[in-house]
Amino acid sequence: MCDQCSESLHHQSLHQDVAPSRRSAMLFGAAAFGMAFAGGAVANGALAKEAKQPPKPENVLSPDASLKRLMEGNARYVSGVARRHDFKHEREALAGGQNPFAAVLSCADSRIAPEYAFDSGRGDLFVCRVAGNFAGTETIASVEYAVAVLNAPLILVLGHDACGAVDATLKAIKDNTSPPGHIPSLVDAIAPAAKAAMQQGGDVLNKAIRQNVIDNVAKLKSAAPILNAAVEQGKLKVVGGIYRLTTGTVDLIAQG
Repeated sequence: MCDQCSESLHHQSLHQDVAPSRRSAMLFGAAAFGMAFAGGAVANGALAKEAKQPPKPENVLSPDASLKRLMEGNARYVSGVARRHDFKHEREALAGGQNPFAAVLSCADSRIAPEYAFDSGRGDLFVCRVAGNFAGTETIASVEYAVAVLNAPLILVLGHDACGAVDATLKAIKDNTSPPGHIPSLVDAIAPAAKAAMQQGGDVLNKAIRQNVIDNVAKLKSAAPILNAAVEQGKLKVVGGIYRLTTGTVDLIAQG
């Protein structure tokens, strides 16, 4: 056989060996991600025996126990007797993973800090924050990750009194004006709750804040296919609350 033919056959052989290998790697990667996102792929059989211990075993809770722990932390915060948190060792424990016991959808208001409000440590809460604490597409996706991959058993939608985003929405609707920049996207998201409160009259701002929380609790509970399935299976509870700026108290207003 000539040198040129030999080299051609050698190149063809290498190509045949590498291509399936690359295809296999891609298929394996896609399958691995799908299994991880579905959550529970390692829940039985030999893989379950090899599953790592969660970095914070105390965070493995039922939905009701998670809510109880949140509210106990809020009570400590309100009373000014927050626990001392060992952040150094928490950092070390969490370097390889996380298993928060609750996800919180909070307003981005600088006066609202869920980690403080519930006297929690690092790795305890999976927090998503946006002005007006509403569940947009990206937020729902983030919370889905917390539930499906990190096994968070609780979602809290946390509004607060004197919310500027809700107040701005009410004013925009009343005056038939549009705020500058990208702020109209916030107005559009909060508008259904604001309009419902305006129809009721009375303390419109507080009613709109409350309705906005209730609406987003309902939206997350019904978000298919991940969150609604977890709720139906009893693995997830979605609740709502209002943070009181003066006292720091979180009043639960929507539970389910």
